[in-house]
Amino acid sequence: MVEQVIKEVTIVGGGSSAHVLIPFLSGAGFNVNILTRKPKEWSQKVDVQLHSIHGELLEEFSGSLKKISNDPAEVIPQSTFVILCMPVSKYRLALHNLAPHLAKDKEVFVGTIYGQAGFNWMVDEIKKKFELKNITTFAIGLIPWICRIIEYGKVGVTYGCKDLNVVAVSPPNRFAELNDLLLKNLCERWLKKGSFVQADNFLSLTLSVDNQIIHPSRCYGLFLKHGGKWVNKKDIPYFYHDYDQKSADLLQELDADFSKIRDSIKAKYPQKNFKYMLDYLGLERLSYQSESTDIRKSFTTSLTLGAIKPPTVRLESGEWTIDKNHRFFTDDIHYGLCIAKWFADQLALDVPTIDSIIDWAQQLRNEKIIEGNKLLLNSESLTSEFMSGIPPVYGLNSIDDILD
Repeated sequence: MVEQVIKEVTIVGGGSSAHVLIPFLSGAGFNVNILTRKPKEWSQKVDVQLHSIHGELLEEFSGSLKKISNDPAEVIPQSTFVILCMPVSKYRLALHNLAPHLAKDKEVFVGTIYGQAGFNWMVDEIKKKFELKNITTFAIGLIPWICRIIEYGKVGVTYGCKDLNVVAVSPPNRFAELNDLLLKNLCERWLKKGSFVQADNFLSLTLSVDNQIIHPSRCYGLFLKHGGKWVNKKDIPYFYHDYDQKSADLLQELDADFSKIRDSIKAKYPQKNFKYMLDYLGLERLSYQSESTDIRKSFTTSLTLGAIKPPTVRLESGEWTIDKNHRFFTDDIHYGLCIAKWFADQLALDVPTIDSIIDWAQQLRNEKIIEGNKLLLNSESLTSEFMSGIPPVYGLNSIDDILD
């Protein structure tokens, strides 16, 4: 039975993490499939290079794909593990597309490599709609590795993994089996660190924030400093290397708003274990076993983040502006800050920085998300299919409804 369980995994999406997963899982004895919109761009053989932060090649891992397909019917029915590797705002649509093909006669582990935005709500949505009774849901709090793509569909690079990873599992008693079959093969087996610990609830992951506050606060900071436009492409500052104090202050203020929410939930539900519901620096220290206290310095001195530019598009005038349709908005506003704002409204909390950034984003995108300091729960900008991840779109209308 164990042999059967560990053999078949389908990775959905072709993000940078997929380029790490394929060699690691293939090397651990899995038959690995990929479900992708770009099947012709994927090679049967996929490599991931382990680099030092200075770019030195330390080791190379190779893996092979059993099936490469854009048709879920070809790869999902036989899979015991299905892992999403894509932007967060695409999770729900992907789950609805693959759900009709999930096996109903055996346990199937459905998870994501990055557990932002109430992933359990998303899976519960398809379980109900498609009458799936044998799904075990899991979400990893943060992507386990620092990784990039060297050549799409062929070669990825990792600069190593986190010292410790957090995962939530439902039912929670399936953690030990999931850890033995899958999780130990993601980091520990190959990189000799990066073990997994179990969070008692998915809410701890949803409200422990990383990208959801880094990306919007930096984009807003760039907008405030530069007006969101640059005459020449060479004038665009680097996203992290040129990280300024204004952006750092915004990130801290945003995290402080989240901390109000986290602290209120912990006070409201003292019987619940929220050990892994952490603020930004607490999450960094847990993940990297570091003593980091200076947010700005951690970005400006990072060798692995140094070459990244903000997401921009060119206007007809020839100027460059922030790309309002980038995942920094669709993921981190609609499936990040809007969820936090919903909690704040439920708890009657004042969260001025969350409000300011949502208001800026809605003006940029010509949406209606917030008015004054209240979320517009009936607005099409939140309720149109798969537009946002606020709990009411899943029929969850109170914090009591979402506690797992």
